[in-house]
Amino acid sequence: MRETMRKSMLVVAATAFACALAAPPAARAAECDRECLKGFVTQYLDALAAHKPESLPVTADMKFTEDCKTLKLGEGMWKTFSRQTGYRRDILDVKQGVAVSFLVVEEGASPTLYVIRLKVDGGKISEIETMAVRNKEEGMLFNTENLKAVSPLMAATVPAADKTAREEAVKIALTYPAGLKVGSFVKVDSPMAEDAYRYENGQLMAGPGCTFFKGCDVMKTQMIPTLSEITHRVIAVDEDLGVVAVRMNFGKGSTFAGDGVLDVWHSFKIYGGLIHAAEAYCEIVPGGTPSGWD
Repeated sequence: MRETMRKSMLVVAATAFACALAAPPAARAAECDRECLKGFVTQYLDALAAHKPESLPVTADMKFTEDCKTLKLGEGMWKTFSRQTGYRRDILDVKQGVAVSFLVVEEGASPTLYVIRLKVDGGKISEIETMAVRNKEEGMLFNTENLKAVSPLMAATVPAADKTAREEAVKIALTYPAGLKVGSFVKVDSPMAEDAYRYENGQLMAGPGCTFFKGCDVMKTQMIPTLSEITHRVIAVDEDLGVVAVRMNFGKGSTFAGDGVLDVWHSFKIYGGLIHAAEAYCEIVPGGTPSGWD
């Protein structure tokens, strides 16, 4: 009887092992839960502060970009980073094993808007995608006074009754670039709450209290440019927070800087089937610049 039981246990163990090997990448990525992903962000920032890229667990084929350029780990911000400030907003996609973090950091005594995307595979970082915006000339807008603390709305967990399913949340978020493509959020009927707001590089650009230009106090009906060349890529979905992160290139007509265009890391707070808030970091890059992840 003991021998029969032992054989049965071996069969169960072997089956479980085979299933684990056969599991799709998304299932294996889910092994890194929210705390795990958050820990990788912390580990990355600690290594950055210590200027020790070698302390990071990375895969043999890890890819690293900053401001659309492929670099070696240890280059770029790794040479100039001084310290973190109190602003850090994480977007954690457990299903895909992805962490996105919007930060305000310092290089010397100067504030920098910094955003990172980490892809975690098998307990190691396989992808590092970053952007740094240092001033108004680089980003058109630059207001760190509004980035002293994370918005309570963006950081709040969405109650189960108000959650929007992952696939539907992505569809809703993508009505934003769809609206920019035709020059109207109304034309595409982007589902926005009446009090929805938008910040870009720390500047209030839409929603209650907006005075940046006439009519910007209502996000859905405000005047927006027609950006027919806009492209986008969904980079993370935080199902607990109801936040969808999307990287976009706004294309021609998005700046007044010669052939410059805006490279944008956007994030949308979505619950109850509506966009309630949008917060983004934006940087001017030469027209036609690939993100490195296209």
